[in-house]
Amino acid sequence: MTFRDRATEQVYQPAEDSDLLARVAADGIDGGRVVDVGTGSGYVAARVAEATGADVVGTDLSPLAVRAARERGVPVVRGDLLEPIRGPVQAVTFNPPYLPTDPDAEWDDWMEHALSGGPDGRRLIDPFLDDLPRVLAPAGRAYLLVSTLTGVDGVRERVRENGLAADGVAEESFPFETLVVLEITHGNQTK
Repeated sequence: MTFRDRATEQVYQPAEDSDLLARVAADGIDGGRVVDVGTGSGYVAARVAEATGADVVGTDLSPLAVRAARERGVPVVRGDLLEPIRGPVQAVTFNPPYLPTDPDAEWDDWMEHALSGGPDGRRLIDPFLDDLPRVLAPAGRAYLLVSTLTGVDGVRERVRENGLAADGVAEESFPFETLVVLEITHGNQTK
Protein backbone atom coordinates (compact mmCIF):
# COMPACT_ATOMS: atom_id res chain seq x y z
CA MET A 1 0.00 0.00 0.00
CA THR A 2 1.15 3.49 -0.76
CA PHE A 3 -0.28 6.21 1.40
CA ARG A 4 0.08 9.95 1.20
CA ASP A 5 1.14 11.85 4.29
CA ARG A 6 -0.80 14.53 6.08
CA ALA A 7 0.12 16.50 9.17
CA THR A 8 -1.69 14.30 11.71
CA GLU A 9 -0.89 11.45 14.04
CA GLN A 10 -0.46 8.28 11.97
CA VAL A 11 -0.99 5.66 14.69
CA TYR A 12 -4.37 5.27 16.39
CA GLN A 13 -4.02 6.36 20.00
CA PRO A 14 -6.11 4.97 22.88
CA ALA A 15 -9.58 6.46 23.25
CA GLU A 16 -12.86 5.45 24.89
CA ASP A 17 -13.24 2.47 22.55
CA SER A 18 -9.73 1.18 23.35
CA ASP A 19 -10.34 1.51 27.08
CA LEU A 20 -13.69 -0.30 26.91
CA LEU A 21 -12.23 -3.21 24.94
CA ALA A 22 -9.16 -3.45 27.20
CA ARG A 23 -11.27 -3.54 30.38
CA VAL A 24 -13.69 -6.16 29.07
CA ALA A 25 -10.96 -8.37 27.60
CA ALA A 26 -8.84 -8.17 30.76
CA ASP A 27 -11.84 -9.38 32.78
CA GLY A 28 -12.60 -12.24 30.38
CA ILE A 29 -9.13 -13.56 29.57
CA ASP A 30 -7.30 -15.77 32.03
CA GLY A 31 -3.92 -16.33 30.42
CA GLY A 32 -2.78 -18.35 27.44
CA ARG A 33 -1.95 -17.18 23.94
CA VAL A 34 -3.70 -13.92 22.97
CA VAL A 35 -3.61 -11.93 19.73
CA ASP A 36 -4.48 -8.23 19.58
CA VAL A 37 -5.43 -7.60 15.94
CA GLY A 38 -4.75 -4.12 14.57
CA THR A 39 -2.83 -3.33 17.73
CA GLY A 40 -2.08 0.30 16.79
CA SER A 41 -0.23 1.84 19.72
CA GLY A 42 -0.32 -1.50 21.58
CA TYR A 43 -2.54 -0.12 24.35
CA VAL A 44 -5.07 -2.98 24.47
CA ALA A 45 -2.35 -5.64 24.17
CA ALA A 46 -0.30 -4.11 26.98
CA ARG A 47 -3.32 -3.73 29.28
CA VAL A 48 -4.43 -7.34 28.71
CA ALA A 49 -0.90 -8.71 29.23
CA GLU A 50 -0.45 -6.71 32.43
CA ALA A 51 -3.86 -7.64 33.88
CA THR A 52 -3.87 -11.33 32.95
CA GLY A 53 -0.27 -12.49 32.57
CA ALA A 54 -1.23 -13.79 29.12
CA ASP A 55 1.28 -14.16 26.31
CA VAL A 56 -0.03 -11.34 24.09
CA VAL A 57 1.20 -10.55 20.60
CA GLY A 58 -0.11 -7.78 18.36
CA THR A 59 -0.59 -7.68 14.61
CA ASP A 60 -0.80 -4.57 12.48
CA LEU A 61 -0.34 -3.72 8.82
CA SER A 62 1.10 -0.27 9.50
CA PRO A 63 4.88 -0.15 10.00
CA LEU A 64 4.35 2.96 12.13
CA ALA A 65 1.96 1.07 14.43
CA VAL A 66 4.36 -1.87 14.65
CA ARG A 67 7.08 0.52 15.82
CA ALA A 68 4.76 2.26 18.32
CA ALA A 69 3.57 -1.03 19.83
CA ARG A 70 7.14 -2.32 20.14
CA GLU A 71 8.13 0.92 21.88
CA ARG A 72 5.34 0.16 24.39
CA GLY A 73 6.90 -3.27 24.93
CA VAL A 74 4.32 -5.26 22.96
CA PRO A 75 5.63 -8.07 20.75
CA VAL A 76 4.08 -7.41 17.34
CA VAL A 77 4.07 -8.99 13.90
CA ARG A 78 3.50 -6.90 10.79
CA GLY A 79 0.66 -8.41 8.81
CA ASP A 80 -2.94 -8.10 7.75
CA LEU A 81 -5.48 -9.03 10.45
CA LEU A 82 -5.01 -12.70 11.50
CA GLU A 83 -2.99 -13.68 8.41
CA PRO A 84 0.39 -14.03 10.20
CA ILE A 85 -1.08 -16.04 13.11
CA ARG A 86 -1.01 -19.80 13.38
CA GLY A 87 -3.54 -21.09 15.89
CA PRO A 88 -4.84 -22.15 18.14
CA VAL A 89 -5.01 -19.10 20.41
CA GLN A 90 -7.08 -18.79 23.57
CA ALA A 91 -8.20 -15.24 22.92
CA VAL A 92 -8.30 -12.54 20.28
CA THR A 93 -9.03 -8.85 20.73
CA PHE A 94 -9.89 -6.45 17.90
CA ASN A 95 -10.82 -2.78 17.92
CA PRO A 96 -11.33 -2.44 14.17
CA PRO A 97 -11.85 0.67 12.11
CA TYR A 98 -15.65 0.71 12.29
CA LEU A 99 -16.66 4.17 11.11
CA PRO A 100 -18.62 4.08 7.83
CA THR A 101 -16.64 6.24 5.41
CA ASP A 102 -17.27 7.48 1.89
CA PRO A 103 -14.33 6.17 -0.19
CA ASP A 104 -14.16 9.50 -2.04
CA ALA A 105 -13.51 11.30 1.26
CA GLU A 106 -10.54 9.19 2.38
CA TRP A 107 -6.96 10.44 2.58
CA ASP A 108 -5.25 7.12 1.82
CA ASP A 109 -2.82 7.38 4.72
CA TRP A 110 -2.16 5.14 7.73
CA MET A 111 -4.51 7.07 10.04
CA GLU A 112 -7.35 6.80 7.56
CA HIS A 113 -6.66 3.08 7.31
CA ALA A 114 -6.90 2.89 11.12
CA LEU A 115 -10.22 4.76 11.21
CA SER A 116 -12.17 3.98 8.05
CA GLY A 117 -14.49 1.00 8.04
CA GLY A 118 -15.42 1.54 4.39
CA PRO A 119 -18.93 2.37 3.18
CA ASP A 120 -20.69 0.07 5.71
CA GLY A 121 -18.10 0.18 8.52
CA ARG A 122 -17.23 -3.50 8.05
CA ARG A 123 -14.30 -3.36 5.60
CA LEU A 124 -12.04 -5.22 8.06
CA ILE A 125 -14.63 -6.74 10.37
CA ASP A 126 -15.99 -9.19 7.78
CA PRO A 127 -12.61 -10.64 6.69
CA PHE A 128 -11.58 -10.86 10.34
CA LEU A 129 -14.70 -12.87 11.19
CA ASP A 130 -14.20 -15.08 8.13
CA ASP A 131 -10.68 -16.04 9.31
CA LEU A 132 -11.33 -16.17 13.07
CA PRO A 133 -12.44 -19.85 13.20
CA ARG A 134 -9.03 -20.85 11.77
CA VAL A 135 -7.08 -19.54 14.77
CA LEU A 136 -9.48 -19.57 17.72
CA ALA A 137 -9.04 -22.55 20.07
CA PRO A 138 -12.17 -24.68 20.60
CA ALA A 139 -12.84 -23.07 23.99
CA GLY A 140 -11.33 -19.72 22.96
CA ARG A 141 -12.94 -16.29 23.02
CA ALA A 142 -12.63 -13.24 20.81
CA TYR A 143 -13.54 -9.74 21.93
CA LEU A 144 -14.66 -7.50 19.06
CA LEU A 145 -15.61 -3.87 19.53
CA VAL A 146 -18.27 -2.57 17.14
CA SER A 147 -20.44 0.53 16.87
CA THR A 148 -24.13 0.86 16.27
CA LEU A 149 -23.03 2.90 13.22
CA THR A 150 -21.61 -0.35 11.84
CA GLY A 151 -24.81 -2.35 12.28
CA VAL A 152 -24.36 -4.72 15.20
CA ASP A 153 -27.03 -7.11 13.88
CA GLY A 154 -25.17 -7.45 10.57
CA VAL A 155 -21.96 -8.23 12.44
CA ARG A 156 -23.78 -10.86 14.52
CA GLU A 157 -25.12 -12.42 11.31
CA ARG A 158 -21.59 -12.66 9.86
CA VAL A 159 -20.48 -14.27 13.14
CA ARG A 160 -23.22 -16.93 12.75
CA GLU A 161 -22.35 -17.49 9.07
CA ASN A 162 -18.87 -18.49 10.26
CA GLY A 163 -20.17 -21.06 12.76
CA LEU A 164 -19.53 -18.82 15.72
CA ALA A 165 -21.73 -17.26 18.40
CA ALA A 166 -21.68 -13.71 19.79
CA ASP A 167 -22.87 -12.33 23.09
CA GLY A 168 -22.90 -8.60 23.83
CA VAL A 169 -20.92 -8.35 27.06
CA ALA A 170 -20.51 -4.57 27.43
CA GLU A 171 -21.65 -1.32 25.90
CA GLU A 172 -21.16 2.41 26.35
CA SER A 173 -23.34 5.08 24.80
CA PHE A 174 -22.10 8.32 23.29
CA PRO A 175 -24.07 11.13 21.60
CA PHE A 176 -24.03 9.59 18.11
CA GLU A 177 -23.34 5.90 18.71
CA THR A 178 -23.20 3.08 21.18
CA LEU A 179 -20.05 1.00 21.38
CA VAL A 180 -20.64 -2.72 21.92
CA VAL A 181 -18.12 -5.41 22.85
CA LEU A 182 -19.08 -8.80 21.43
CA GLU A 183 -17.63 -11.91 23.01
CA ILE A 184 -17.33 -14.44 20.19
CA THR A 185 -16.99 -18.18 20.71
CA HIS A 186 -17.33 -21.31 18.67
CA GLY A 187 -21.06 -22.02 18.21
CA ASN A 188 -21.22 -24.60 20.99
CA GLN A 189 -19.46 -22.46 23.61
CA THR A 190 -21.93 -19.61 24.33
CA LYS A 191 -22.38 -18.39 27.87
